[in-house]
Amino acid sequence: MEIQIDNRQNKVQLDEDIIPLIENAIKAVLELEGKPLDYEVSISFVDNEEIRELNRLYRNVDKETDVLSFPMEEGEDNYSMNMLGDIVISLEKALEQSIEYNHSLTREIIYLTVHSMFHLLGYDHMNDEDRLIMRNREKEVMKSLKIFKNERDNS
Repeated sequence: MEIQIDNRQNKVQLDEDIIPLIENAIKAVLELEGKPLDYEVSISFVDNEEIRELNRLYRNVDKETDVLSFPMEEGEDNYSMNMLGDIVISLEKALEQSIEYNHSLTREIIYLTVHSMFHLLGYDHMNDEDRLIMRNREKEVMKSLKIFKNERDNS
C-alpha cells in the first residue's frame, strides 16, 4: 500500500496525525469493496484557488469544490492497476464545511477521502439511485472507522 501525499497549500494547517487515518480510510474502502490492497493513491491538498482552476480545466465548472477524483483508468477494471488515481482536496473548503456541518476538520478530510475513493472505484452520484448506493457505502465505511457526523475534536 502506497499513498503519496502532497500538501500544496499553506492556508490551513494539516496535522501529520491525519496520515494514518487517511490510510485506514483508503484501506476500509478497498476492503469493503473486496479489492486488493496492493495499490497506490496520490492525495494532494490544495487551496480554493487551485481546486477552482482544476475544476474549470477538467470539469468545465468555474467554481471551487471540496474534492476532485482522477481515476487512472475509467471503467470496471481500474482497480487492477497498481495506481488507482489521484484525489485532490481543498483544505480551505474542507475547513469551511467542517464548520458548516459542525464537525471536525479531521472528520471532513476522512469523509472526502472515502467519497473520492468510491469515485476512483467507479461509483458516481449523477442520479438518485446511484447517489443512494454511494452514500450508503460511504456510511458503512465511516461507521467501520467509528467516525460519525457532528463529531467535534481539537482539529
